[in-house]
Amino acid sequence: MKKKPKIYILATGGTIAGTAAREDELTVYRAGAMSVEDLLVAVPAAADYADIESEEVAAIDSKDMTEAVWFRLAARVNEILAGDAAGVVITHGTDTLEETAYFLHLVVKSDKPVVLTGAMRPATALSADGPMNLLDAVRLAANLVSWGQGVLVTLNGEIHSARDVQKMSTTALHAFQSPGLGPLGLMEAGTPRFRRALLPRHTTKSEFDAANVQELPYVPILCGHAGADGRLVEAAVAGGAAGLVYEGVGNGSIHEAVLPALCEAAARGVAVVRTSRAAFDAVLPAPSYDEAGFIDGDTLPPAKARILLQLALLQTQEKEEIQRMFHMY
Repeated sequence: MKKKPKIYILATGGTIAGTAAREDELTVYRAGAMSVEDLLVAVPAAADYADIESEEVAAIDSKDMTEAVWFRLAARVNEILAGDAAGVVITHGTDTLEETAYFLHLVVKSDKPVVLTGAMRPATALSADGPMNLLDAVRLAANLVSWGQGVLVTLNGEIHSARDVQKMSTTALHAFQSPGLGPLGLMEAGTPRFRRALLPRHTTKSEFDAANVQELPYVPILCGHAGADGRLVEAAVAGGAAGLVYEGVGNGSIHEAVLPALCEAAARGVAVVRTSRAAFDAVLPAPSYDEAGFIDGDTLPPAKARILLQLALLQTQEKEEIQRMFHMY
């Protein structure tokens, strides 16, 4: 009989472990109320695909995710994957799942699969999606085809890269999408089928390492809008920001009333990254912004651009080097 792969499940709470007072209540519930052992009771078929070990890393609503939890997750994932485990599954709330996934995508040092999953409905719901998502995550992590793909996210039968995936709906089961690119593949009758590959660097080819990091640099996100001005930029710089991510409009365009404050910030050595509130396509270089010393965020949305900038600032403050990283990751 063929030996089953060993898969670790690390739980962090979230809706997938949430409980509500009624089975028809889908939006008012307590996230992270159930243990990982309780989750596995609802998915007995997972044991058909892997020898499973599980542990709690956190039990929080993912809107309250912290960088301290990221560090604990990264350290534990790297420790597990250095041993005889074939992969790791992380259960996570959906609100910040894409951020945790991308952080791990940049700092995990293994080709073995790391798969994040969650749920849009609490575990007590009449039509809870968590059990199938968790089963698919175990199947994905246990399959050799997932090796070398970077950190993956699976919900609603789709397989996404941590690099590209975003939560695009507040409540729909198909909330997670990879705008403009689509999923890497699908779970088809329980088997992962990849349809495209990811080219940006990650995991074992990443130059980033969180092993000896105690905290990340302070990098706030500022949102562009009609009627904006530079006061929030000035406040962020005065508050000690090492970098700024500006969510501009269109091609990362910056309001004329904000631009002088951002130029001043860049001149003082604060790394300024342009992103866009538009969901599709890359923020492209623009001569005037390049001359001001700004960095284009490529296709990364603001929350992920922040993570990459934080990790980049641990290594360099050179604008050209940080720009290289944004085009490479």
